[in-house]
Amino acid sequence: MKIIIMGCGRVGSQVSLLLVRHGHEVTVIDHDANALARLGTEFKGKVVRGLGFDRNVLLEAGVETAEGFVAASSSDNANIVAARIARNIFRVPRVVARLYDPVRAEVYQRLGLTTISSTAWGAERIVEVVTHADLDVLHVFRDGGTTLVRVEAPARLNGHRVAQMNIPSEVSVTAITRNDHTFIPVSGTEFQEGDVIYLAVIPSAMLRLEELLGIERM
Repeated sequence: MKIIIMGCGRVGSQVSLLLVRHGHEVTVIDHDANALARLGTEFKGKVVRGLGFDRNVLLEAGVETAEGFVAASSSDNANIVAARIARNIFRVPRVVARLYDPVRAEVYQRLGLTTISSTAWGAERIVEVVTHADLDVLHVFRDGGTTLVRVEAPARLNGHRVAQMNIPSEVSVTAITRNDHTFIPVSGTEFQEGDVIYLAVIPSAMLRLEELLGIERM
């Protein structure tokens, strides 16, 4: 994909380097030469100095043929403006804006702009980790509706089937690692000693999951 990243701070630079590593054609926009230096001399993408919501700068970056646009500067206002220009004027198919303010992120999400609030996501992840310490929280999806957790199967589950752990719309076993091999189980798969279980669970079902696993609350 041809992707433009606006903002070369910690987030923007890491996203840019990861995308290049995965074989994408990346152009990074930032008005600060020192920020662009974060990419290093071996960066294989293109850099453009300027403001990411300036039409001429966007054209220089190739926005007319871009397939993706990521607004990741330190300014929520700049990210919103740039993302809306990319989506509404240049019709970039995939546009994402990183916002610090979770309220604004939610508002623009409802208006159809894909947003990620690092503040909200971080807070949700901290709450999950602190309040459910025996469950290894791997990921909290950005809308807070689902959490991906990992846990070693307790002895009480040996011989029980996956279907007995699944709760429709609340808890779902998504994968099992057994003897260094990870696979997607079926409802009839039986848990074995040493299994590592990956589950998708909604926040309101975390306590119920702990009860199924026999985890005692502190």
